[in-house]
Amino acid sequence: MDIIAVEGLVKRYGDLIALDHFDLNIAPGEIFGLLGPNGSGKTTAINCMLQLLSYDRGSIRLFGEDMTPVRYDLKRRIGIVPQQVAVVEELTVRGNIDLFCSLYVPESRRRRALVDEAIEFVGLEEFASFRPKKLSGGLLRRLNIACGIAHKPELIFFDEPTVAVDPQSRNAILDGIAGLRDEGATVVYTSHYMEEVERICTRIMIMDGGRVLAQGTNDELKRMVKTGERIEIEVAEVPQQVIARLRALPHVLEAGHAGQILTVRCEASPHNLTDVLGVLGAARLALGRVYAEPPTLNDVFLELTGRELRD
Repeated sequence: MDIIAVEGLVKRYGDLIALDHFDLNIAPGEIFGLLGPNGSGKTTAINCMLQLLSYDRGSIRLFGEDMTPVRYDLKRRIGIVPQQVAVVEELTVRGNIDLFCSLYVPESRRRRALVDEAIEFVGLEEFASFRPKKLSGGLLRRLNIACGIAHKPELIFFDEPTVAVDPQSRNAILDGIAGLRDEGATVVYTSHYMEEVERICTRIMIMDGGRVLAQGTNDELKRMVKTGERIEIEVAEVPQQVIARLRALPHVLEAGHAGQILTVRCEASPHNLTDVLGVLGAARLALGRVYAEPPTLNDVFLELTGRELRD
C-alpha cells in the first residue's frame, strides 16, 4: 500500500492550470524529493494533498484511504515543516514544541515525553528554556522541525528546511531526516539544494508547469538525459571564437564562460576532456584547475526544462 497515491490531479486558478493531471505514488519508508522551480506546482500539490486547497479533478489517497478536508484521523498522522519558521515568540523552545504537539496529543503526560524526545532529537537540550529570538537561524530551523515532528507523524512534509542555515545545522537537519526515515516515517522533501536531494532522497520527481517531467532514483534520472559529463576549467578569459570551436566539437552540448570558469556540458564520450583541452591549448590560454564530473540533477533539470533548477 502506498502512503501517498495521487491520480489525475487538476487544479486551476482561472485560466492558469497549476496542476495538469498530476500523478504521484510514494511507498512507505521513502524520502521522496519533489523538485521544480518556483511556480512549478510543488506547493499547490502539497496543499491539495493536505486538503488545504480544493482541486478540480482527480483523487488523493493517504495511508490507503480517501483524503478529505474532515479526515482529521488522517491529518493527525501527518507532520508539516514549512519553509517559513512558524513559532510563537512569547514561548520558550519547550513551550513551542508542547503547543504544537498538543494539537495532536491532548494527554499531558504522554506529551511531555514526546516533547523531551523531540528536543533531544534536534539537539536543543541546552536551549530548551530559550525564547526563539535568542536562537540562531540554524537553531530556529531545528525548533521548526521539532514542532512538526513531536507527535510522531508517519508522513512528514519538509519544505526547504535548510534555507539560510549554517553547514553544521544543515548536516544535523539532514541526518535528522534520515533518522526519521530509519524510525519508520515517510518523508516528502522539497529543496533547491541539489546536493541535499542527492544525499538523502531515495526517489526524486522533477515537475514544471504542474506536470511530471521525470521521476526515478538519482541514477535513473541521470541516465534519462544526453548529458554525460560536465567539464569546468579555471581560465580568466575565453574569446568568443574559442567558445564557438568548443561548441562545434563532437559530443559537446553547450559551452559558456562566466566568473573565470569555463563550463562545457558533453554527451558521454571517452575523449571529451582531451578534445576540450586541445582547443584551449591551440588558443594558448593559461588554464587553472580542471575538473570533470558526471551529470548533476541540475544538468538533468536544465536539459528537461531549458532552465536552471535554482530559478
